[in-house]
Amino acid sequence: MYKKILIPLDGSEAAENVLPYARAFAKRLALPVDLLEVVDFTELARSVSAADSLFFDRLVKDEAHRSGDYLAGISQGFSGIAARCLVKQGSAADIIVEMAAAEKDTLIMMATHGRSGLNRFFLGSVTEKVLRATSSPLLVVSVKERAAAGGETDFKSLVVPLDGSELAESVMPSVVALAKQLDLEVILFRAYAVPYGAYTAGEGFYDPVNLEGFLARLREETIDYLENKAAELKRKGIEKVSYLAKEGLSADEIIKFARATPDNLIAMCSHGYSGVKRWVLGSVTETVVRHCGDPVLVLRAGT
Repeated sequence: MYKKILIPLDGSEAAENVLPYARAFAKRLALPVDLLEVVDFTELARSVSAADSLFFDRLVKDEAHRSGDYLAGISQGFSGIAARCLVKQGSAADIIVEMAAAEKDTLIMMATHGRSGLNRFFLGSVTEKVLRATSSPLLVVSVKERAAAGGETDFKSLVVPLDGSELAESVMPSVVALAKQLDLEVILFRAYAVPYGAYTAGEGFYDPVNLEGFLARLREETIDYLENKAAELKRKGIEKVSYLAKEGLSADEIIKFARATPDNLIAMCSHGYSGVKRWVLGSVTETVVRHCGDPVLVLRAGT
């Protein structure tokens, strides 16, 4: 499973929104944490006046010192958990990706955006870059979530969107491990819809009778698939398993379900090629990360 949690911060309250989830994960999974803040030279240079630029080296040192003090204060909230405070200099996204890759089974946990301090790095844009670059598991927390800043936030259910592909199902080993360790109900979710081409019969005329039957078969096949996957999970020792089939587009239905039900963690797989600038995030996963409001655990296929 995971051996460590890497938590990038930027000094903002928005970025700190990840902390209640990180505390809960670290405590219940008995994981050490690395608290990271990056002093970005480029962003820092943009934020200082021409006069201040004469003392740029001193500004960098001052910012690094401030970051260290800030992280030390944050670490006090991880009582009983081994927490390191790390201040790095350079490109935030690159450093996050490299640090996670350097130690296998590191879980990155970060918020979607936030900005503060002289370095003024936008955690939102950094998160987007990390999403596309990392081969490490990444849990993204939306700043729309209003978690208690000083406490812990747990999940009640683990929602697993599936589409029938081996790619989507590659999250299942992680789902089994998390469900057991965190005592979560697993909700298997699959959306189904009539393909665009099926809306016409022959020469562009609607055929609602045949479409109705086709849609009924799609639903039946979807439910059969979900029932089989639920049975597999139960055989692997997951006691609380349910499933849901919804008609509609995948991303839209996942987002609707997440917004209608509280305390979910969504686990999804994406795909692409390794390397800092080569991972193309799956469009459904990216849409869900941006808009659902629930924390989303993104796992790279094949890792």
